[in-house]
Amino acid sequence: MTALTVDELLAWLDQTSNGWRGLVQRHPEVLAFPCSTRETQNVAELLQHIVAVELRYAERLRDLSETSYDQIAFDTADAIFTTHARTMDLLQPLLQRDAEFWDGTIEFMTRSAGQMRARRRAILVHLAMHAIRHYAQLATLVREHGVAPGWQMDYLFAVAEPA
Repeated sequence: MTALTVDELLAWLDQTSNGWRGLVQRHPEVLAFPCSTRETQNVAELLQHIVAVELRYAERLRDLSETSYDQIAFDTADAIFTTHARTMDLLQPLLQRDAEFWDGTIEFMTRSAGQMRARRRAILVHLAMHAIRHYAQLATLVREHGVAPGWQMDYLFAVAEPA
C-alpha cells in the first residue's frame, strides 16, 4: 500500500508554504517576532532556514552547487517564498525519474551533522517534512503573538473533501 505519494507530499508542502506566504504578506510584523528555534533570533531567520534547507537539498538532488545561506534573502514574504518556488521548480524534472534513481545514494555536507550519505528518496522526504515540522512550530509561535494563521495545516485537511 502506498500511503502517500511524493506528488501528494509536495502538494501539501506547497499548499502550506503558500499559506505562510499569504500570512507573512498580510502580517509582515511576524518576521520580527522573537524565535529561538534552530538558533534563530526571529521568525524571518527561521523562515530563511526552512527555505534554505529546501533549496540546498533540491540542489543536492540535482547535483548542483549549493546556495549559501547568506545568498538567501529573508526580509520579505516575497523574498523568502521565491526561494521555496525555486525549490519546487528544481524538483519537478526529478519527479519523473525511475526507482533506481531514487534508490541511489548521495553524499553531502550538513551544517550541523557533518558529512552524511543518504538515499535520494530519504532526502526528498526530509526536504518536505523538515519544512512541515518547522511550519507547525511557527504556527504555535505566531498564535502566541496574537496572529492566527487562519487555515488548517494538517495533511488530512489538504486532501479531505466535505461530506
